[in-house]
Amino acid sequence: MRLRFQLVIFMLLRTIFNTMHRMVYPFLAVFARGLGVNLTTFSFVITARWLVGALSPVFAPIADQRGRKFAMLAGVLSFAVGMGLVAFSPNLITLSAAMLLAILGKYLFDPAMQAYFGDRIPYEQRGTALAVTEVAWSLSFIAGIPLMGWLINLYGWTAPFPLLAGLSLVMLLIIWRMIPQEDVHHKPTTDSRGNFRAALTNIPALAGIFIALWASASNEVINLIFGVWLEDSFGLKIAALAGASAVIGISELSGEGLVALITDRLGKPRALMYGLLANALCALILPFIGRTQVGALVGLFFYYMTFEYLIVSHVPMMTELVPEARATLLSFNLTGHSLGRAIGALLGTFIYQRFGFFPIVLMSIFFNGLALLALGELTQRVVILPRILAWFGKPAGEPARD
Repeated sequence: MRLRFQLVIFMLLRTIFNTMHRMVYPFLAVFARGLGVNLTTFSFVITARWLVGALSPVFAPIADQRGRKFAMLAGVLSFAVGMGLVAFSPNLITLSAAMLLAILGKYLFDPAMQAYFGDRIPYEQRGTALAVTEVAWSLSFIAGIPLMGWLINLYGWTAPFPLLAGLSLVMLLIIWRMIPQEDVHHKPTTDSRGNFRAALTNIPALAGIFIALWASASNEVINLIFGVWLEDSFGLKIAALAGASAVIGISELSGEGLVALITDRLGKPRALMYGLLANALCALILPFIGRTQVGALVGLFFYYMTFEYLIVSHVPMMTELVPEARATLLSFNLTGHSLGRAIGALLGTFIYQRFGFFPIVLMSIFFNGLALLALGELTQRVVILPRILAWFGKPAGEPARD
């Protein structure tokens, strides 16, 4: 019962984190106008955010060495400082710094939290359990983004940051009180090099990181410009964009529900394969049914539902590939996500402004194809990485469990 309660509390806490990270997408043009910069300039800030997020392995040993609670508290503190900067002095520099501090905070917090539950919940039940915490991703769009849109509409683009700063301090207090200082489920390690070696010489683990990279790149090229696409195509304004974000949030909640219902039964690799294929198909049909406002929202609903299904199915699989260095591998997994999103952010506005929406879709499908190849490597249906590591005399690791 205590673990179930903690899962729900962490779901609510992560909603605060995720609202900050996600609100730049539907309101991309709004933030750019408020700062007096063009879309391309602001997209470079987003790219820089994800590139800084790729540094998460630098912080990976913290959760394994200092404990899960310490890493989570450090992550929330970094987030709080970033939000406070914009609240006190809103400009392009402080917003850029806030986005960088927020992503560092998230990448300290998330692996520690996932490792915390990975230490306590059996692998066979972990897909369902972690799906609960991932509901925060959809809740940020269902509740967080509409709230931020309402504040922006009333008070301007800076309005969300004082609220997020205050909520992050509440997060800090809750985690301090809820998580025990002494953790009998985790034995701290001082061998950070050994953890890095365990994660980076394991073929399934490396393949899993590449799945995260390519799947995130696939999503980011559409994620970055969907708000601009809706505004350009149908003239949607702040309130309507917030409503569209809520629709996407509901779709992601549906994807998380599917994970809770069927991923553990299907087996994580098989569920991931179905998710990648379905997401590519949804991307392909998006330009065709997106010729009307209703059609665009329906297409985005299924696109985000299938992406959420595949990405949430991916997390529990990664928690078990290298259990002796669980938090370290999960940090490298987030590096994969960050690099993928940096690639997508770098390409998204460039392609859209020069060639339109359909090439964006083709790029998304291409990246999903690369993720499927990485999944074939993980399940030992493709053999590329073992040959590369063999040149360096590295062991191949073990195949993924179902």
